[in-house]
Amino acid sequence: MKYTPTLARLIDSLRCLPGVGPKSAQRMAFYLLERDRDGGRTLSQALAEALQQVGHCKRCRMLTESELCSICASTSRDFAQLCVVESPADVVAIEQSGGFRGRYFVLMGHLSPLDGVGPAELGLDEFEQLLKAGDQSVANRTRRARGRRAGVCRWRYAGACARGTHRRFLN
Repeated sequence: MKYTPTLARLIDSLRCLPGVGPKSAQRMAFYLLERDRDGGRTLSQALAEALQQVGHCKRCRMLTESELCSICASTSRDFAQLCVVESPADVVAIEQSGGFRGRYFVLMGHLSPLDGVGPAELGLDEFEQLLKAGDQSVANRTRRARGRRAGVCRWRYAGACARGTHRRFLN
């Protein structure tokens, strides 16, 4: 069946969401148009507002409405600890666990050379600048005093969940 141009555009637009194929997009579009037009209006207004007002924290790249996110703006965080995550959803999952009080750096994706996602697209240059700038903590001053290179001296994968379990589903 051929849809009207406006309906076809709505269905195609809904397909940009992850996990939404043509049939799911069609069901969503029909639902909003047949049964919940007010919900559709609210959704479109919220989406337009979020697209206009939500940006990235200039320090960690988390989604925020201000220059710095609430985590980077907080003075109670441990700035000697840095957790590198793939997406803002990972920050939310870790924060909900309550076990980490440091700061974050959000990559906004993962390396995928076949998809054209390389180090530049992940912001690794910004990450390197963040490490070089670092705060003048006791640990950094101590490393410099002993003649070691400032910055991160040891890396450890912080995944503490069963293989195949995603961080978003941890409590």
